[in-house]
Amino acid sequence: MTSSAPIAERERVLSLVRRYGWNATAFQTLEAGYRYFFHGDGCVAYVDTGGAWVVAGAPIAAPEAIVDLLEAFLASARAAGRRTCLFATEQRLLELVGQRLRSLRIGEQPVWDPEAWADTLKRRRSLREQLRRARAKGVVVREVTASELEAGEIREGIERVAERWLKSRAMAPMDFLVRLELFSFSADRRCFVAEQAGRIVGVAGVVPVPARRGWFVEDLVRDPAAPNGTGELLIDGVMRWAAEQGVDWLTLGLAPLAGDVSPLLQAARKSGALLYDFGGLRSYKAKLEPELWMPIYLSFPPTQSAWRSLIDALAAFTRGGFFGFGWRTLTRGP
Repeated sequence: MTSSAPIAERERVLSLVRRYGWNATAFQTLEAGYRYFFHGDGCVAYVDTGGAWVVAGAPIAAPEAIVDLLEAFLASARAAGRRTCLFATEQRLLELVGQRLRSLRIGEQPVWDPEAWADTLKRRRSLREQLRRARAKGVVVREVTASELEAGEIREGIERVAERWLKSRAMAPMDFLVRLELFSFSADRRCFVAEQAGRIVGVAGVVPVPARRGWFVEDLVRDPAAPNGTGELLIDGVMRWAAEQGVDWLTLGLAPLAGDVSPLLQAARKSGALLYDFGGLRSYKAKLEPELWMPIYLSFPPTQSAWRSLIDALAAFTRGGFFGFGWRTLTRGP
């Protein structure tokens, strides 16, 4: 992964995201590790793995400018001797660019209308029971302020929970679109904490999807010792806040390898279950009854193979090397 871009570049990207950020991944491109390709009034956020430029989502620009921006980016990558692929693209990009890209379906993204959340709770007794359990243990959820995210006791408490959560994972920490980053550009993001007896036991990091007037629950982090239902209580808090704000589009992000993926990706879903519970993640999101499931794709130039592009994308997530990532995972301990 590359080092963070200069703050001036990131401020320029923030301006573009506020105007044109349509993919759930748009705000994530402001986090550490991305490079930016600017062309006209738009940009492409990517990481350089050494063999490929791997793009986070779709180009960030007005719809009518996306084709020109994409073509300029692909030409620049070819000149640099790099392959290209775009991870977590949606149907809109496929329709805009036509035959300029091929795509492989890699999962699904659930979407909710927060105003319907109260009706969901009425139908889902098991979900109400999870909320009851957490509340019975004294867990309460509240939104924290931008100043609390920037410094102080609350930020330190969030950092402790995040560290404990990361240590509890089977895999080594990953990069790219799953990097855990809860504090950058705090004025634009929202953060909710679950507290028990004054101690933070869970965190929900929420980032805007401006062009959809929506929000993305980017991070849902739970202390390993948190009471059952803490995660659901955080989601409940986010949904209620979003409904009060008049938000009608909210997502929990990609469920990887879910839905109608290729037979080989289905096999990967089964074989990788020991390290990552793909089916469990999809089931967890499904029990919250999303309004719809949107297909998510890996897109790449027609001259590249789907599997070469998929390997390039995985290199971005594993910080550039499968063997190094595997070794870090194996040596994490129980």
